This record gives sequence, structure tokens and C-alpha cells, in this order.
Amino acid sequence: MQDAQLFDLQRKVERYREVKHNTLHYREQWKASFRDMIVQNLESLCQAVGLEARVEVRSEMENLEAVALTLGDVKSGLYQVLGSDLQRDLVKHNGSLIYQQLFNGKVIVLVNYPFIENYGQPRPPKTIAIFRPEELQPPFFIRHVEEMLQEVTTWEDYDDDEPTKRIGFKFNFGQKGEPGTPWKRKTSSDFSRRRSW
Repeated sequence: MQDAQLFDLQRKVERYREVKHNTLHYREQWKASFRDMIVQNLESLCQAVGLEARVEVRSEMENLEAVALTLGDVKSGLYQVLGSDLQRDLVKHNGSLIYQQLFNGKVIVLVNYPFIENYGQPRPPKTIAIFRPEELQPPFFIRHVEEMLQEVTTWEDYDDDEPTKRIGFKFNFGQKGEPGTPWKRKTSSDFSRRRSW
């Protein structure tokens, strides 16, 4: 019995060492080529489709660097009146796609939604996925940029006139609980068919 427990413990120790080694390896990959590969892919995509954006490397924290595809900042069109002749424009951040190194060397891909400074709370970022460096291949960048553009476009075109789902008791669950089946009121004939035990 004890040999089996030691064997299991040994496997866990080996797995722990492997994970620690992978973290160091992923960090080395980021510095050696992976960060630059992300930058090149994003820049070439923007150029190919005419997307006005810039790619920035954010390296304030060692081993927690990020590459950001940002749609920039603009005047929002909203402003605060400070006096008869003065106004303070509110800045709108147009959104971004972030490739952020994690503590373990893997890369998280996020969409930062647009937001207007001093106007409500920014929406939390959307996580697309977490990748090991070898998993993130060029076709993924197209999908990530598409997803960012979809999210940003939806934010820009916000409209609550047409909800995506009809809501209400009669619309969401039917008589047997099936979604989308209108609820039907039971009649006296429904109750008369009860089984007698």
C-alpha cells in the first residue's frame, strides 16, 4: 500500500517540476521570439484590412508584459461645462485586444471594451482564451481581431429596443418546461384525467 502512495507522490513531484520548467521555458520563448511574432501578425493584419489601430508593447513588469492592439483614444463628443466659455472633453477609449503574459508564462487574450472617462464604469474585459506559446498560431490572430471588432461594434451600436431574447413567464418555459414553448393554462379537463391510486 505504501509503495503505491509513494509512486503517486513521485508522479505529483515530477508533474510539479515539469510545470515549473514550462513556466521558465514559456518566459524565454516570449522574450526570444513570441512577443515579436504577435506584434508582426497584428501589424500585418491591420495593414491587410485597413484597420486603423496601433500595436503597443507594454513592458512595465518583467515577465508580465503585454502586446496590445489598440483602436486609440478620441474626444467622445461629450463634455463637461466648466463655465460660460470653458468645457472639458470626455475622452473615449475605443477598445483593444490584449495578449498578456501570465505569471506562469502562458498568454491570456482579452478584449477591453470601449469606455468614456468619467461616464459610468468600464465594462470588465472579455477573456477569449489562455494559450501556451506553441498553441497560438497565425490563424488565431484573425479570429481574435474579428471577435474584438464584433464586441466593440456591439458596444458602439448599443440599442436596447430589440432584446436578443423575449422574456417573461409565458415565453421562456412551456407547460413541460421546454424553452420557447408558450405557457398554457390548465383547464378543468386536465385535472379530471388524474390517476387514482
